[in-house]
Amino acid sequence: MKYLDEFSDPDLARRLVDEIHAATTRPWAMMEVCGGQTHSIIRHGIDQLLPDGVEMIHGPGCPVCVTPLEIIDRALAIAARPGVVFCSFGDMLRVPGSSQDLFSVKSAGGDVRVVYSPLDALKIARDNPDKEVVFFGIGFETTAPANAMTVHQARRLGVRNFSLLVSHVLVPPAIAAIMESPTCRVQAFLAAGHVCSVMGTSEYPPLAERYQVPIVVTGFEPLDILEGVRRTILQLEQGRHELENAYPRAVRDEGNLPAMEMLRDVFEVTDRTWRGIGTIPSSGWRLSEKYAEFDAERRFDVAGIRTAESSLCRSGDVLQGLIKPHECAAFGKECTPRNPLGATMVSSEGACAAYFTYRRLELVDAK
Repeated sequence: MKYLDEFSDPDLARRLVDEIHAATTRPWAMMEVCGGQTHSIIRHGIDQLLPDGVEMIHGPGCPVCVTPLEIIDRALAIAARPGVVFCSFGDMLRVPGSSQDLFSVKSAGGDVRVVYSPLDALKIARDNPDKEVVFFGIGFETTAPANAMTVHQARRLGVRNFSLLVSHVLVPPAIAAIMESPTCRVQAFLAAGHVCSVMGTSEYPPLAERYQVPIVVTGFEPLDILEGVRRTILQLEQGRHELENAYPRAVRDEGNLPAMEMLRDVFEVTDRTWRGIGTIPSSGWRLSEKYAEFDAERRFDVAGIRTAESSLCRSGDVLQGLIKPHECAAFGKECTPRNPLGATMVSSEGACAAYFTYRRLELVDAK
C-alpha cells in the first residue's frame, strides 16, 4: 500500500537505526508530542532499538487524554438532559468523569450517539428540529477545522438547535509550558506532523530559538519516526537548535490556508485547562462572539462545573513526561482499559493504553 508499506521497510529501518547509533555519543532525551507517535514507537519497539541513553519522553499530544475532567463532567451533565442528543466520536464514551462516563449516561436512557464527523451531528440536528443536538468538539489543531466548518454551516443554514461543546487545545503553548517547567528534562521535540499539516511550521522556529531545542516535524510510520530521531540526534550532537521538516509529503511551511482562515473566523484563542497539567495561557480555542450562540457551555449553563482530579491517577505526570506509564502504582491494577482511572488508559492514543497493549507482559516478566 503506497505510503504505508514503504515506510515500514525493515532494511531501511535497520539502516536508519545504524545511522542513529553511529551519530550518538552521549545521552539525550527527546519528546514525541503526539500520542499517535507514542503508539507507533511502543508498538514497533522503536525506543528499544535506540542507543542506550537515548530516551523517548511521551508528551501530552493525546487529545482525549488532555481533555480536563471538568469538561467531561460538563458533557455528562448536558448528555443527561431530556431532549438532548449528545454526539461524540467513540473514543470519548469511556473516558471517566468524576463519577461516570458517557456510556453510563447512555445506559441510563440518555440519547448519546457515536458519529464519524461533526457534519453527522449537524444532519441529526436538521432531521430532529425538536431536539437540542450537541457535538463534543475536542482535540488539537488537526480536528478543529472540521468542527469550525460545521459551526459555520450551522449558522449559514440557520440550524439553531445545534451547538458545540468546545475543548480544543494548541500544541505550541504546551511546548512552551513544558520547557518552562522546573522539572523539564526535554532536550528536543518530535513535532506532530498532522498538526503542522493544518497550521504550518511558522510557530516553531521561535520556540526552537527561545528554548535552544531542536524541533523536527515528524510523521507516524516507523521510518518517519526513525528519520525524525536521526535528524534530532544530529542537531543535538552538532549543537544546533532549528526547525526541520521530516514529513514533507504532508506538511508545507505555510500549512492549509483555507483551514486556517476558517479557524480564525470561528474560533478565538483562550486559556485552557489541560487534564493533569493545569491551565496553560492562550493554549486553546473557544467560539468567537460571532458564533457564541452555538456554544453549548453557554446554552446549557454548565461553565460553572468544576471538578478535582483523582489523587490515585498519575496521568498528569505521564502527560508531562515525568514518569512512564508503568511507574504509576495503579497501572495494570486499579487502572486497566476495562476500568480506567484516567483518559491515558482509554484513548487509542494514550500512553498508558499503549504500554498496557504492547508492553505489559514484558513489564510483568521484568518484575
